[in-house]
Amino acid sequence: MNSPSPWLTIVGIGEDGASGLCAASRAALAQADLVIGPPRHLALLGPVSAACIEWPVPFAQGIEQVLAHRGSKVVMLASGDPFWFGAGSSVTRHLEGSEWTAYPALSTFALAAARLGWAIQDTACLGLHAAPVQRLRPYLSPGRRILALLRGGDAVAPLMAYLAEQGFGASTIHVQEALGGPRERLRTITAAGPELADVAHPVAAGIEIRGEGAVLPATCGLPDSLFDHDGQITKSPLRALTLSALAPRPGELLWDIGAGSGSIAIEWLLAHPANAACAVEADDVRAARTKANALALGVDRLEVILGRAPQTLPQGSPPSAVFVGGGLSQALLEALWAQLPAGTRLVANAVTLESEALLAAWHGRLGGNLLRIELADAAPLGSRRGWRSRYPVVQWSTAL
Repeated sequence: MNSPSPWLTIVGIGEDGASGLCAASRAALAQADLVIGPPRHLALLGPVSAACIEWPVPFAQGIEQVLAHRGSKVVMLASGDPFWFGAGSSVTRHLEGSEWTAYPALSTFALAAARLGWAIQDTACLGLHAAPVQRLRPYLSPGRRILALLRGGDAVAPLMAYLAEQGFGASTIHVQEALGGPRERLRTITAAGPELADVAHPVAAGIEIRGEGAVLPATCGLPDSLFDHDGQITKSPLRALTLSALAPRPGELLWDIGAGSGSIAIEWLLAHPANAACAVEADDVRAARTKANALALGVDRLEVILGRAPQTLPQGSPPSAVFVGGGLSQALLEALWAQLPAGTRLVANAVTLESEALLAAWHGRLGGNLLRIELADAAPLGSRRGWRSRYPVVQWSTAL
């Protein structure tokens, strides 16, 4: 039995317009009943026989319009490669695989790398057109190369200012406008140099990082100084041990209960760009601080919930791992035990004798690993130095 032919064709279009389309894209347009796309793309396409409608704002309304024409021959226009920081997957997630096909054009990343002579596999490719400039933070390391899509010409100045603020004002920025079309232009500036006043959309930036700014280590246990906190923070050595016990894997969700400064959730997110985290914090000042720390360190897949567990716990998809850093209680452990699916990784840290006893009891009930962590720092002792002990921490890690 023959499967039905796709009714939706997603066509990638570049600044060279209709002349740059492949034969399959041209055929889809010739057979289309309806073409939908942003005004710029429709203008690049030029006249067609099908009815044309502009993609509305907000973006979700355009998806509704596409789905409303299911069964007609519909062409959806998107920039370059629709599945690389493009609109393609936003639509196809609502469809069966048999309902659509796609013909990408050259991506902006491919064009930018070709102009600069950069190896794409060695270059960080980021979409900053819908993300804060702080997303760059984990990539700021001297010698690193970054290709970034920007929302428009007015985004270049904030990019320059951010790099300079972070101590990387010596970085080179290759400002690339309207790549692949007749308006193409490439200019090279430094982050600390004079601003460009007439940058045209669409724009991408090729960034070569230079400077003496602070670089985020690639390992867990970041310096405490990178986090704004009021003392409620899992300190760097203990954080490294905690992240090791949590064992983040790509694409996983963490619940960070009693988040404090959010350091555990943030490092979980830094472990892989596909990771997500939800922080529960009872104090509104600390909750706001957690959000600010996440933004400053370049991660934005952190949801912060104001409330006290177990009365307040995240809803939706269950987590792969849970960290209890504050608010540890019998009621909380009972709630997690009852709610979470089998195999969920749980790590809890305790400082007080009462909390230690609670973890010891649960360890006896469920097993896992119970670890006593004792750290000491060198400190002045008269005219010499001695060891100043920190409070010991008991850490329980298990799979529920």
